[in-house]
Amino acid sequence: MPTIRQLSPHVADLIAAGEVVERPASVVKELVENSIDAGATAVTVEIQHGGMSLIRVTDDGCGIAADQAETAFLRHATSKIATEYDLEAIGTLGFRGEALAAIAAVSRVELLTRARGAELGVSLTLEGGAVTGREEAGCPVGTTMVVRSLFFNTPARLKFMKKDAAEGAAVFAAVQRLALSHPEVSVRFLRDGRQELLTPGDGETAGALYSVLGRDLALGFLPVSGSGENGFKVEGFVSMPACCRGSRAYQHFFVNGRHVKSRALAAAVEEAYRNQKMVGRFPGCVLYLTTRLSGVDVNVHPAKTEVKFTNERQVFSAVYHSVLSALEGQRSHPAAALTPKAAAEPASPAVAPPPPEEADPAPEAAPLPLHDAARVETAPARSAVNPVNNTVYHVPLRRSPPAPAPRPAPAKPVRPAVRGIDITPPEEDLPPAPPWLTRQETPAVQTPPPEPEEVPAPAPREEIPAPVPEEPAPQVQETLLPQPEEPWVVRGELFRTYILVEQGEKVLLIDKHAAHERMQFDRMRQEDYVPMAQQLLTPAVFTPEPREREALLEALPLLEEFGFQVEELGPTALAVRQAPGELDTEQAPQVLSQLAQQLLTAGGADPAAARDALLHTMACKAAIKGGQRSGEEELEVVARAVLSGQVKYCPHGRPVAIELTRKQLERQFKR
Repeated sequence: MPTIRQLSPHVADLIAAGEVVERPASVVKELVENSIDAGATAVTVEIQHGGMSLIRVTDDGCGIAADQAETAFLRHATSKIATEYDLEAIGTLGFRGEALAAIAAVSRVELLTRARGAELGVSLTLEGGAVTGREEAGCPVGTTMVVRSLFFNTPARLKFMKKDAAEGAAVFAAVQRLALSHPEVSVRFLRDGRQELLTPGDGETAGALYSVLGRDLALGFLPVSGSGENGFKVEGFVSMPACCRGSRAYQHFFVNGRHVKSRALAAAVEEAYRNQKMVGRFPGCVLYLTTRLSGVDVNVHPAKTEVKFTNERQVFSAVYHSVLSALEGQRSHPAAALTPKAAAEPASPAVAPPPPEEADPAPEAAPLPLHDAARVETAPARSAVNPVNNTVYHVPLRRSPPAPAPRPAPAKPVRPAVRGIDITPPEEDLPPAPPWLTRQETPAVQTPPPEPEEVPAPAPREEIPAPVPEEPAPQVQETLLPQPEEPWVVRGELFRTYILVEQGEKVLLIDKHAAHERMQFDRMRQEDYVPMAQQLLTPAVFTPEPREREALLEALPLLEEFGFQVEELGPTALAVRQAPGELDTEQAPQVLSQLAQQLLTAGGADPAAARDALLHTMACKAAIKGGQRSGEEELEVVARAVLSGQVKYCPHGRPVAIELTRKQLERQFKR
């Protein structure tokens, strides 16, 4: 029968430390929270080797009295609460009295502090939770806490630590959250002697947002201000629908100054974005929720990262309506799309409208739509500017009637061919018959005749009736896409997403994006694939989340293999100087962000998985998009690849085509 015994204080401290101190980021979080509770206006965090060898936190708070320095490192010693009634209204970040005791139990700690009004401070050293030295010291008002050799006495925990870069990124993320939680505190972060963050500490949320998240994200945020029942307030910022990201890493919630994780709050924000964002994209937010201290319970998680509300439904409603009001009040995108003439005015003075003082301008001086410019016959020539892409059209005077058909100005020019497939666009002076079909028919007719001439003359035709027509077939399959047995024809496109193909007694609906994505993925996955990289005239600069940044830096060899050239730009940003030719310039940062998320979740340890993750993302971005207009050549090539059996599923496993027979249609019409 096992014996029941009481654990020694040292073992009990190690067990308690495991609940509070998981990694260096946990230590930094606890120490900075103590600094904020002490009324500090400036906090400096410095780490070395990811925080495993050194963590130093310095503040200008109230300090610790000399006679209470040792008491601060005892378990359940705190100045935040005194009675059980204080637990009902906790207004500080720390209150358990376990942080310093847990940290000291698994490291070597040095404390240097001086309280306000004291002439001298005190220096205290501890190792494994035991005090090893104490002396008076001259120091400024405030506290400096130094933590060295984290987990030196707990090898079981030490072996689970990640690389220094990963641990440093986690520390950086924790410091960023703390800087956002209290904009009135100036936070400075140094890693291995290099400064990576400095917030102004002026109390302005926008300033902290700009310093922490970077310029690109800060400019894509909308202000939020709302309230609910029982004095509940919601303030902060949310991202525009067009600036949503591929993960929830940019969602930050603060309840009474405490950073928390809450599914209810995240669901309220995402519900407000319903029908306003792309599927698979998540809004970013920095929301500050203020409520009565008695209306929230912060003592539900050992790390104090989760809270519980007394009335969660009211909280959900207040956040939802506050965010929805901010989104409904933002009208910049539709207004810009509905004023093309105003955009054309500064672009071309030749077509600008007359000044207001001219009461009756001449007809030829008025700006004309692009599709009517061909009818102008009052000047030798004139120019018109497309307000969408600022392209100058030189319109000749006399056009033979009838006038050409109106040509709309799309937001993006229609591509003449599918990316990654060699298709020569038709010339304007060619006959109406598509040249693509001519290229397909010509080899089929001209290939068989040369083969009989190469057959030896003595061989009788009776002995080789089949090989003569069958030998060219494999050669055609090597150079052209295989021809289906049953003829088919593309009848059009549905919703600019699905290709409508008629083949015999059935109809096929082909998802053009999914099919072309598979074609791109297979092409890039070939061993002889060499990406066509393009140097960017202006580097694409973006600021990923710290963990995403470290994942991308570790995957630089893989990125270079597929045409990316990524460099560090300052402590937080990355610059893309080269990208694969299959991608548009503006797509490169988005592709890298999605790749970073996949590397963090599934593909980081396996090189093959990381390679496939990158190819999935590149193929998806390089493929033709559903909802966009496609040319006849694109539809023909994608349909041929599907009907030949070359493409059956997209890289994610979804089918690319569905079949509907004539009998099924007749059954629906009761025929």
